[in-house]
Amino acid sequence: MSEQNPWTVLTQKTVHETAWIRIAHHDVITPSGTDGVYTCVDFKNWAIGIVPIDAEGNTYIVGQYRFPLGEYSWEIPEGGGDKQVSPLASAQRELLEETGITAAQWALIYEFNTSNSVTNEHAFVFVATDLCFGQPQPDETEQLTLRKLPFTQLLDMVHRNELKDSLTVIGVLMAARHLGLGT
Repeated sequence: MSEQNPWTVLTQKTVHETAWIRIAHHDVITPSGTDGVYTCVDFKNWAIGIVPIDAEGNTYIVGQYRFPLGEYSWEIPEGGGDKQVSPLASAQRELLEETGITAAQWALIYEFNTSNSVTNEHAFVFVATDLCFGQPQPDETEQLTLRKLPFTQLLDMVHRNELKDSLTVIGVLMAARHLGLGT
């Protein structure tokens, strides 16, 4: 298989744009040579997730109502990171904002594309250790609940399919591997 782009873009136009995303409509010729349409979502920020682990093996997750899903979700601390700022600096900011936690030790444990059939969103997941605790500083639009639990309990929740957020699932599984706990 060739790794060259088999798509031909005939036209491209922005159909919607916000501070966070841009939706583009493309008229294309498909790899099979037929006319087609492709709509893509361009994310303007990185997706950032953090698995904080304290000295006793506990972790910290946040709960919030997710508007697109119409349901409440428990997740690792996560958010968007400006592409002009390092993913680590964004992770440090997100952890502080959502939990009030700072960490002396950071490890990038995984990078992935969240839904590469329709978006270009790229995610970074970190493990944060050697923690210090302060007051959360959430964005004005966020109503977060902070929950402390043993990391092994969070891992069990992932294995029981109780958590659906992709950054959380991937982050917890990769953190378990990073910590030598297997998956």
